[in-house]
Amino acid sequence: MNNDYREKRRPENAELRRRIDKLLIEGSNFIEKNLSDLDIADYRYEMSEAVEELSLDRETVYQLVEDYIIQILKAKVTFYEQIHKLKLDKLENRALDYTDIRNLAHKNLGVVRNLRIKDAEKLLKIIMEAEDLDYMRLCVKALEISAVKLNPLCAYETLRLIEVKNSL
Repeated sequence: MNNDYREKRRPENAELRRRIDKLLIEGSNFIEKNLSDLDIADYRYEMSEAVEELSLDRETVYQLVEDYIIQILKAKVTFYEQIHKLKLDKLENRALDYTDIRNLAHKNLGVVRNLRIKDAEKLLKIIMEAEDLDYMRLCVKALEISAVKLNPLCAYETLRLIEVKNSL
């Protein structure tokens, strides 16, 4: 979508920039290595499909995609926390309650279906249905990679704001 994110970077955010660059470079390899069965490593989002099918203008769909990116990057922490909680429950032989993680995945699944983001749709379906916690974790990482690829500048700014908020 928008690849001019390098132009708006500030020197004081070098570590965050490095992480996004690394995520963009290594993301497809990560997905291919760990989730090759999903055939999403080389997926490229086509906004025109959402524009046509939803009868919305490009700018509106672009804004909705940015909102989705922000939502996923904020939700990834919750996904990881819920997977960690489930792993602890499993270790302590407690009943595993997938309700919270499935609800969060379901909420985001509706958004990606509307926006026709096909790689994220596959990943969220797995998160909703899987019981393999390690595989779910891989899918959450792939979901983050997918979101960053959609718009690196939006992802960069969102991650920067999350870091600032967490430092307060």
